[in-house]
Amino acid sequence: MIHDVVVSPLAEFRDERGSVLRMSRRSDVHFPGFGEIYFSEILAGAVKPWRCHLKNTSQLAVPVGDVRIALFDGRSSSASYKGYMEVRSGRENYRLTVVPPGVWTLFVGLGPGTSLIANCSDAPHDPSEVLRRDAHDPEFPITWQT
Repeated sequence: MIHDVVVSPLAEFRDERGSVLRMSRRSDVHFPGFGEIYFSEILAGAVKPWRCHLKNTSQLAVPVGDVRIALFDGRSSSASYKGYMEVRSGRENYRLTVVPPGVWTLFVGLGPGTSLIANCSDAPHDPSEVLRRDAHDPEFPITWQT
């Protein structure tokens, strides 16, 4: 596990008309605040390379499809510095992954078809606070087939 990363199951409410999938409430203990919500699609077999927010906390959920989220702790002051973990999230495994600033993420689309990643960030997107690295960067413990 990576220090300060929170992974928790999310509520799903089903009836004969369909489902409601809850992602976040402001009363949740781990809710960092609201900046923006955006959605990112990823195709089955695709890899979205490493990225790291320097200031923003991300709350990630996958309401459609199936995604592997790889996390790497780049915070030198963290108890889990250079630690690695994976979270599988999707429609059949609906959960929230809270990612603090300084933790790198990489996404692998497991499918079927297109998966949808929702990110409720605590601040609006600012390209100057995001670092990016190639999926095969040797700094990270895992390389990904693309």
